[in-house]
Amino acid sequence: MNKERIETVFEDMKRLRVLVVGDVMLDNYWWGHIDRMSPEAPVPVVALDRKDSRLGGAANVAVNCIALGAHVTLASVVGSDAEGEFLLNLARNGQIDTSLVLKSVIRPTTTKSRIMNVDAQMLRIDAETTDDLAAVDEHPFIDRVLRHIQIEKPDVVILEDYNKGVLKENVIQRIIAHCSELGCVVAVDPKLKNFLAYKGVTIFKPNLKEVREGLNLPVEKVSDEELHEVHQKLKAELSHHITFITLSDKGVYFNNGQPVHIPAHSRNIADVSGAGDTVIATASLVYAATKDAALMAQISNIAGGLVCEKVGVVPIDAELLKQECLTLLAE
Repeated sequence: MNKERIETVFEDMKRLRVLVVGDVMLDNYWWGHIDRMSPEAPVPVVALDRKDSRLGGAANVAVNCIALGAHVTLASVVGSDAEGEFLLNLARNGQIDTSLVLKSVIRPTTTKSRIMNVDAQMLRIDAETTDDLAAVDEHPFIDRVLRHIQIEKPDVVILEDYNKGVLKENVIQRIIAHCSELGCVVAVDPKLKNFLAYKGVTIFKPNLKEVREGLNLPVEKVSDEELHEVHQKLKAELSHHITFITLSDKGVYFNNGQPVHIPAHSRNIADVSGAGDTVIATASLVYAATKDAALMAQISNIAGGLVCEKVGVVPIDAELLKQECLTLLAE
């Protein structure tokens, strides 16, 4: 691949209109240090030094799409609470269009608070519900999203499922059907609950754990034969176009008629949190810009590795990613 091709891809991604639909969450980080044990119980006392809040889940996918230069609209449901308003402000400050985010009076905003000692996570506290959307939220949410797709005709729709209830089966099917009618690229990052509900999508991107759970397959050796069996089973169930499986330190596998396994590049891994969000965002944008599955897999494989070198949930650095691609992929 020549350098001009890589440069063109990164420029073309800046012209894309992206819709990210799914479960959003607020990621809180409480950083502190430990210098004594509690006199009340056999637990350490963390002296709080600073707090940090970041967008997580589907919102982090949106952040990564923004980092790659795209124009992004986020569709989700948050609570009518302080956490929901804070999340929306973070998204707006990050240039994400939040006009399709519905405020619910019966659901809380998913919030994950991590207690950090230096670079190590000591404890995580989750405040959330994982129930499917109630009808009072579901119907207006679907109406908003379908109207947006009809009017804006986004270049790619990313369905980001974290099993928190926004992407219930009816929501999934209605969005995919509408996108199919309009010819929109649809990429999916699935979870177990609705694993086989994403029929007819363009890109189906589970990780290895999700494949094992969703298909009830061991996939122990991550061999080409096992991965091809996974693709065949997925194809039979979903009739999708591209299987794209992330394999952690083994790289990525994709199959759009021909199976290809791309090894991971050597990295100093600090934290894998949010890497899947970066991969689905990068893969979706590269494919929407190029319709090239091989290039999609190569660039998103590099992107996932890069964010794993950072602590916490952080978006991809587009310029760094481009330079890495020029170094690793250009002839």
